[in-house]
Amino acid sequence: MASARRLSPLRWLLGTLALLLLLCWALYSGARQMGYEWQWPRVLPFLGEWDEGEFYAGPLLNGLLVTLQVALLSLVGTLVVGLCVASLRLLPSRLGPWLALAYLALVRTTPQLVQLYILYFLLGPMLGLAPLACAVLSLSLYQGAFTAEVLRAGVLAIPRGQWEAAHALGLPRAVTLRKVILPQLMTIILPPLTNELVSLIKHSALVSVIAIFDLTNEGRTLVADTFLTFEVWFTVAALYLLLTLTLSACSRALARHLAPDQQGR
Repeated sequence: MASARRLSPLRWLLGTLALLLLLCWALYSGARQMGYEWQWPRVLPFLGEWDEGEFYAGPLLNGLLVTLQVALLSLVGTLVVGLCVASLRLLPSRLGPWLALAYLALVRTTPQLVQLYILYFLLGPMLGLAPLACAVLSLSLYQGAFTAEVLRAGVLAIPRGQWEAAHALGLPRAVTLRKVILPQLMTIILPPLTNELVSLIKHSALVSVIAIFDLTNEGRTLVADTFLTFEVWFTVAALYLLLTLTLSACSRALARHLAPDQQGR
């Protein structure tokens, strides 16, 4: 059983490589039938180039940096919104859960693009918000609604006996939260929370419609200027894939640190 667990990451890697090779072969075959001539060398300057010993980032790398900025700021906002909404849902009163449910129903049942347009064209001018602020606020409010349910489910998944045992031992509430509840909570919510963060990175591409020069916006501009449709969009997709795979790897490493007894799973 232990050897099978150790081989599972290798099998996953081999399966991923096989799938990528199959996809590359299908794209190459389809391009040949269409008579399309690949021009990958023209894409390299869009990433960056060296000039007199100095590296100058191209539009795609600059767009990637903007995407990272939007994603990191939205991540902070998402966690804040998620914690607030989850806390409201867990309150013993009726008003708090009712407000949280109304917010969840409103946000989760309307398209995120529509919410972004409302913030940018309506609330943005009224409140004097910059495009970046509108983008971060829209992503935070939308993704925070889903993150709130992840946090609430994680809290409810911890047995009540853990709280009672800590109270019986005379532990202060702050110590109970930090030493008893929080480590268990992180182990429970880390996989679904990582999924929400990956969704946040992918949904950040929507901000390109409100004059945010992120990776998607830069890619669309390059396609319009160069007509390198396939090369540019495949490069953009590869950069997004790099971000999400890096996030997943960090999440897996953190999970192994929090639960070393489950390292092989």
